[in-house]
Amino acid sequence: MMMAMEKRVLAVLFCVAWSYVASITVNIPDPVYNVTRGDDITIPCTFKSTITSPKQVIITWSAGKTVILAYYYPTRETDVTQMYKGRASLDLNFAAGKADLQLKSVSVQDNADYKCRIQIPHDYMGQPVDTAQLIVLVAPSPPICKIQGKAEYGENINLTCVSEEGFPAPTYTWHFRHNIPHSLDPGTTDNEGVLFLFNISATTSGYYNCTSSNSINSTTCILTLTVTQGKINPFASIPVGFTVKIVSSLIGLLLVITTIFCCWRKNEEGKRAICRGES
Repeated sequence: MMMAMEKRVLAVLFCVAWSYVASITVNIPDPVYNVTRGDDITIPCTFKSTITSPKQVIITWSAGKTVILAYYYPTRETDVTQMYKGRASLDLNFAAGKADLQLKSVSVQDNADYKCRIQIPHDYMGQPVDTAQLIVLVAPSPPICKIQGKAEYGENINLTCVSEEGFPAPTYTWHFRHNIPHSLDPGTTDNEGVLFLFNISATTSGYYNCTSSNSINSTTCILTLTVTQGKINPFASIPVGFTVKIVSSLIGLLLVITTIFCCWRKNEEGKRAICRGES
């Protein structure tokens, strides 16, 4: 019985000692942070240590494999990597356990996983590092609108609308404006910024607005479409049956003329033969 109690006491003491050694905790509250390109952002980081008066502390922030800055205690010096100088700084309150990273004028190149690491001698067995993802949001750039195909009667054409920038990926919406209230042909379809127009005519002419939008902003381009007749074929409007009748009539007339000519010529040759016999 005594041996069992001693084992339990030793187990409790071991757990207490282990919790003391492994009690450092570094925490970034959220796994993902969003920021609009060009804005500033602060990524918070808190830490707790069982050593109340450490003799040495190193605080490091990194983006991916690139170190952004490192803070050293007790010298209280901060080293900032050259590419982050003027943009990155540490908001530190050692007593409160705060070591926030401040970034200015964020760009799309700042998309990365960010790590906050706290190194304290003899207190590194817990969770000395935490990670969060930074996502840089970009408003859509002014869309570029184009016409693909011939804007002529009866043709099928596409109207395209594309923003070269934008995150999250922009969505596109087409709106049609005409001098006379008019709805688009039921066959018209809109797919990822491409508006498909079929069998176009004068009523298809007008102003087409394309709006490119995401969660940050929206922007619009205006496209003017003028449908023309193109090259006019003088026989295009003549029915096929009527054309066949005309051709048949012309052929018949030609045969009649040929027959008359042949008869006339034979008659003339006969007259000449008679004249030669009399002489």
